[in-house]
Amino acid sequence: MRKFTRRKVVLALADVFFIIVGTLITSYIFSQFLPNYSIGYRGIIYISVIDAILCFLVQYSIGSYSKMWRYFEIKDYFFCALGMFAGQFLSLIIFYVLNKDVSKLFFLINYIIITIAVLAFRLVFKRTFLVLTNAGKYSETQRTLIVGAGNAAAMILTEIESAKFDPENPSRNIEPVALVDDDPGKIHTKVHGVRVFGTTNDIPTLVQSLKVDQIIFAIPSCDKGDRHRILDICSKTKCKIKVIPYLGNLLFDDEHTQLISQAADIKIEDLLGREPIAFDKSKIKKYIKGKVCMVTGGGGSIGSELVRQIAKYSPKQIIIIDIYENNAYDVQQEMLMEYGDSINFVTLISSVRDYDKMEKIFKQYRPNLVFHAAAHKHVPLMEVVPEEAVKNNIFGTFNVATLAEFYKADKFVMISTDKAVNPTNVMGCTKRICEMIIQYKAQHSTHTEFVTTRFGNVLGSNGSVIPLFRRQIESGKPVTVTHPDIIRYFMTIPEAVSLVLEAGAMASGGEIFVLDMGDPVRIVTLAENLIRMYGKVPYEDVEIKFTGLRPGEKLFEELLMDEEGLKKTSNKKIFIGNQIEIDSEKLLSQLDEIEGFADKNDSEKVVEKLAEIVPTFHHKV
Repeated sequence: MRKFTRRKVVLALADVFFIIVGTLITSYIFSQFLPNYSIGYRGIIYISVIDAILCFLVQYSIGSYSKMWRYFEIKDYFFCALGMFAGQFLSLIIFYVLNKDVSKLFFLINYIIITIAVLAFRLVFKRTFLVLTNAGKYSETQRTLIVGAGNAAAMILTEIESAKFDPENPSRNIEPVALVDDDPGKIHTKVHGVRVFGTTNDIPTLVQSLKVDQIIFAIPSCDKGDRHRILDICSKTKCKIKVIPYLGNLLFDDEHTQLISQAADIKIEDLLGREPIAFDKSKIKKYIKGKVCMVTGGGGSIGSELVRQIAKYSPKQIIIIDIYENNAYDVQQEMLMEYGDSINFVTLISSVRDYDKMEKIFKQYRPNLVFHAAAHKHVPLMEVVPEEAVKNNIFGTFNVATLAEFYKADKFVMISTDKAVNPTNVMGCTKRICEMIIQYKAQHSTHTEFVTTRFGNVLGSNGSVIPLFRRQIESGKPVTVTHPDIIRYFMTIPEAVSLVLEAGAMASGGEIFVLDMGDPVRIVTLAENLIRMYGKVPYEDVEIKFTGLRPGEKLFEELLMDEEGLKKTSNKKIFIGNQIEIDSEKLLSQLDEIEGFADKNDSEKVVEKLAEIVPTFHHKV
């Protein structure tokens, strides 16, 4: 009885009350219309008491009093009705055993009246309870427009309806007011009572006329072109935008039972105009499983994502190399929290410029796979101190590549950039020389396979424009863009890292792997979309200032040099640039000379030598 809480007492007393009242009502009906079957006052007392006891016992035994009111579902109401029927049926049997002449019709009508009353009480009490307990708990309802009137939209509407009386479900706060779909046959039809008002071109008008707060993009099978077009329309409104993932990325398992819970806030990468790149995970797993993997620059945006993805493929050991201890520490703690002792992580604060220290590390750990992400990447900063770019990028790469070859690593994968193609800045030129070093190593290595991966700007990485734009918008300052016509190729960090891993898996040595990154994006368009995602109007709420091209910056980037050509791979989004023959003696001599200038911190001579090593380097100051 100590476990019989106040809530259960209320329900039990309510059931008893409705059983007594229901019996009185049934008796009154019989006395008025079927007087020959009237049971009298004593019969009313007997039936009420026996019904109350039996119905209570049955309801208690099937757990009707254990369910929280707020969580009552259709099946709970069904079992409650079944419990009342069982109680009435047992009561009828007892009366027959006691030779009490009571009409079966009386029990049937009594059951119907009592059951309706009991179920209605539970339903009304649940609604009243939720209104009282959740008053002020939730913000006002979000008026929502759903893009798409297909199966996904139908599932979302069903989930919203079922969430209305669940206080723990955030979907209960969504009020679907309209659907849009580009299929003419669906216009003016209804999906679960919600009308399809028009096409996606009507979104701005509908948002204004229906006072829409939120848009849910619910076409997971939409192709990249239409997806980009529709999201671009949505982003021009002031609404919050949520996006259902691509069909291949949807999850339906024990942890992901609903579609709407997988809808995420629109990200800037949703506006890139292409689908996420698919990669051969089985090939990557075979390549990494059981291997000792070293990641230089392992605390950076690319390096840390490399560590995360490598860890998923059961490596024998992961060695994180970084000169910046804060980033390295963050990655180390993240991995320890995620994997504990199941994966052997080693974090070493070291510089790739220190050959002796790096040799000690290679000698001790003997990595099978080396992913070289350590580099200075900020274009304007390297223009000021070109000798530092040379020391870190060129000779850091040379050190690690030489040691990988000497200690017979299976593969060496270098991270390059589109800025290495026909470079106009010091950073891009040093990365082009890094590519030349890797190709030189590939031509002479007898064991290690050397490969380069080249891609464009990475969204969200250190040095990306996106974090800068976000800080400017959030602080109320103008967004700064260097030039209204400047364009760049973009990809996400996970895509960039997946490219690195798959390229390593398919490499045979000397290749430069290039990702088909879709159409280039105007930076000013990126800034405008990001401003709209904050619910603001570009040039009105947030000013965009054009500051002029920075030293070494060019209006557009290229992904391939003219002489490289292209070869297809098993992944239609990855191409291979043909290996360029390197004059080893000439390259090594030039490296010796530029190293001398860099050690003397002679910036002018360093830039001159960079231009000599890379004839396509057209330095812009």
